[in-house]
Amino acid sequence: MTSKQPAHTHAQAVAGVIPASPAIPAIKDSPAVERALNRSKLYLLVSWSQLYPEDEEFLDYVQCGEFVEDGRAALDTLDAMLDGIGGERAKLKLVLLRKQFDQIEKVVASECVNWQLTDLQAEHRRVFSNVITLDCPPYETLFGNDHVFAQSQVMGDIAGFYRAFGVELSKDIHERLDHLSVEFEFMHFLAYKESYSRCHDGADKTQIVLDAQKKFVKNHIGRWVPLFCRMLVKKAGSGFYKHVADLMAEWMDFEVAFLGVAPQPYSETDYRPATFNSPEGQTYECGAQDQGNELSLLLNEVGAESFLDKKDQGKDKEGEGPVGTA
Repeated sequence: MTSKQPAHTHAQAVAGVIPASPAIPAIKDSPAVERALNRSKLYLLVSWSQLYPEDEEFLDYVQCGEFVEDGRAALDTLDAMLDGIGGERAKLKLVLLRKQFDQIEKVVASECVNWQLTDLQAEHRRVFSNVITLDCPPYETLFGNDHVFAQSQVMGDIAGFYRAFGVELSKDIHERLDHLSVEFEFMHFLAYKESYSRCHDGADKTQIVLDAQKKFVKNHIGRWVPLFCRMLVKKAGSGFYKHVADLMAEWMDFEVAFLGVAPQPYSETDYRPATFNSPEGQTYECGAQDQGNELSLLLNEVGAESFLDKKDQGKDKEGEGPVGTA
């Protein structure tokens, strides 16, 4: 991660070039922009936490306390700017999310403070196994779709979302489109793009991004991530990844309330590991998903490395929605 600045820094920078009017508040004060930026930040924190740690960057980020500090700062801003969105459920989830960051802080102080990179890698392997664990697989199409054609349809829908917003997997990434970190990073991108669109693109393009967020949560991550989190808690048992799983579960509940969507979440009977096939004959060993990442999205404002590369930069394809990055 090249920058660990609070997510609202970008909004302030953007506002600096827009003259304020006595009748119209500066964009940097817009609650909607702040909400989008800080939701983007939280999606990125969770996305990054699920990657196999190839180097010490994430471990340093956790041990120095900035993982928790950035999460708390994002929650504080969301709480201040929530303006009743999501009702009491969303407010409650913010309280519970703070408690989860408290738990992560405690486990880092008690268990992880003296870890070396090899210790974090070993813990990741313990939880996620050496290849793709079937106890808590981080792939959407292993949930709820027992027929290969249904799995292909889901994968095609995910790919359609990515194409519509001009992003694709980096050529160096050895990972599937339906990996948890990829999908969370896509939501991170959409939330950030919402903040940018509110400042630059107007109501129509902003609505496109908002609709995409709602559909992606309702039809994808809102359906399978809650079950995945329960499976991850069971597999981890305790420690860092157990508390990250609890954090993810509360975050998904917040997002469902905040966006006003009603996903149909999968249950344990909807998980069918026997249907898994590695695409294109690839074997996914620990850490393969984190090879060759580039800071191609969001860069310095919210930090961390990106699975997704922009394509067709500077062009808006007709009928595909806004292309490019904020």
